Amino acid sequence: MKKYGLKIVVAICLVAILCVTSSCSDKAQNEKNIVNIYNWGEYIDKDLLTKFEEETGVKVIYSNFNTNEDMYVKLKNGGSNYDVVVPSDYMIEKMSNEDMLRPINWKNVPNLKYVDREYLYHSYDPNQKYSAPFFWGTLGIVYNTTLVEDPVESWEILWNKKYERQIVMLDSSRDSIGIALALLGYSMNATDFDQLKEAEALLKEQYPLVYAYLVDQTKDIMINGEAALAVMYSGDAVEALSENEDLAYAIPLEGSNLWFDAMVIPANAQHPENAEKFINFMLAPENAAQNAEFIWYSIPSTAAKELLEEELQNSEVAYPPKKVLEKLEVFRDPGDMVKIYDDIWQEVKNQ
Repeated sequence: MKKYGLKIVVAICLVAILCVTSSCSDKAQNEKNIVNIYNWGEYIDKDLLTKFEEETGVKVIYSNFNTNEDMYVKLKNGGSNYDVVVPSDYMIEKMSNEDMLRPINWKNVPNLKYVDREYLYHSYDPNQKYSAPFFWGTLGIVYNTTLVEDPVESWEILWNKKYERQIVMLDSSRDSIGIALALLGYSMNATDFDQLKEAEALLKEQYPLVYAYLVDQTKDIMINGEAALAVMYSGDAVEALSENEDLAYAIPLEGSNLWFDAMVIPANAQHPENAEKFINFMLAPENAAQNAEFIWYSIPSTAAKELLEEELQNSEVAYPPKKVLEKLEVFRDPGDMVKIYDDIWQEVKNQ
């Protein structure tokens, strides 16, 4: 009986080892077969995530950030394990300069061929090494034509006391400081300390007129007629105008920002091949078009644009004439001056 008992014990141990080994193997496989995505809020059609999972067998773990700066701090401080992140132009430039990005293996992303040449090799990624275009757009003013009597042609209207507490500004240091700089006649990429202090004074002067400093909530406020004027990105503007016929969009004559958001792979990504699968998936024309119709933002692909509903294809808010775009500035990484930008923004909001 002792001999048989020993055999039974050995058999049980072997089964246990096999179970543990199998469990560990399954766990390792599951941990390998995922992609962690970090994106702006309300910036993707979630049905596309399901479609990607079904087509590839790769599980998506998806989370959001509110600003480029929030995203940067989280990645810079470590502890994050994201595989795909969607920063804006100047932040991509900053992250690449700080070796925070992994070069994309374009052999694994053949759908880059669908991206128009004019949206590639920009100043933030001149060798097209780190980023795959996601959306692009402009910065302008959405206004309620029943509440605003004056022509909306200049950023100056955002300082008009007639619209006190009816103005929504973006809770974004680069955008809001950039607007003040443009109104003053300076570059939106200014790094001159005196020019930045002038912009700070101008924003402090505006502060009592501002209803709120917001990002995602602005769209609903304007659709519901709760404010007269709001600084908004063009994609949100397209959607807002479609929901409220009293709204209009203007790009001020002083100039504004032409922005690009793109998909990148952090240097410490744990699943870079899955990241490239996801990037390739999102660049496919049918997927890019589906996302654009859900989000309303502009896509950098004629092949995808041709799949959109005609009204969106022909929208000059989403796709302004080239003569308008030529007057706009793309944000650049301000380098060490970013601390000055951040300090100014805190000074403005903490009055």
